[in-house]
Amino acid sequence: MAAGVGRVGGFEGSLDGGFDDPSTEVLSEAAAAFGLLASSARLHLVWALSQGESDVSGLAERVGGALPAISQHLAKLKLAGLVRSRREGRRVVYLVDDPDVVTIVRLMVGQLVDRKTGAEAVPGAAAGSRAGSGRLRGLGA
Repeated sequence: MAAGVGRVGGFEGSLDGGFDDPSTEVLSEAAAAFGLLASSARLHLVWALSQGESDVSGLAERVGGALPAISQHLAKLKLAGLVRSRREGRRVVYLVDDPDVVTIVRLMVGQLVDRKTGAEAVPGAAAGSRAGSGRLRGLGA
């Protein structure tokens, strides 16, 4: 690799921040994954699973949803490859085993929490400011 060129997340680019565009197929897959995470219930499930594995009952209790709804959300996340499951006796345990998914969810939620906390910590911060606009409602973070 030439000097001044680096590799990040499968993309080659220069130190000035320019990267080659991903293929249309890769962008479509990423949009589909982000689309699934656009549901606060599914994002909360992935957040909970990023903390450790759980069965449907434990997830329903943690995120405050009905078992059938939680099962449907998990089925969609599993179909997309964002979570996986394994059987332990009579229980089915769900987990996120892709460290990149965990990193993305933790980064996004963490950034929003930091922004919200930062806005509340600044004396005189406007209630309707960008950072304190309530973007975390429903995340359960």
